[in-house]
Amino acid sequence: MTSYNNNGQEKAAEVSVLNELDSTCGISDEELTRRFKESIRIDDEIRRIKGLPVARYDEENRRAYLEYPDGRREYVG
Repeated sequence: MTSYNNNGQEKAAEVSVLNELDSTCGISDEELTRRFKESIRIDDEIRRIKGLPVARYDEENRRAYLEYPDGRREYVG
């Protein structure tokens, strides 16, 4: 952005560009991570109460699966 003074001469303007996604309102990365994990835990609990499966990943078999409230696993793909 270019701006001019009263004499028509170009003057330097300080421009600071802030990405709204980068703004965390002073919350640390650790706190954001903790809140994210807690929101996932709450969502999983709600799904279990409703009788819906929860998506998981089996590190040992390297496959995704759906875990049903009764403990049954159904591997995907």
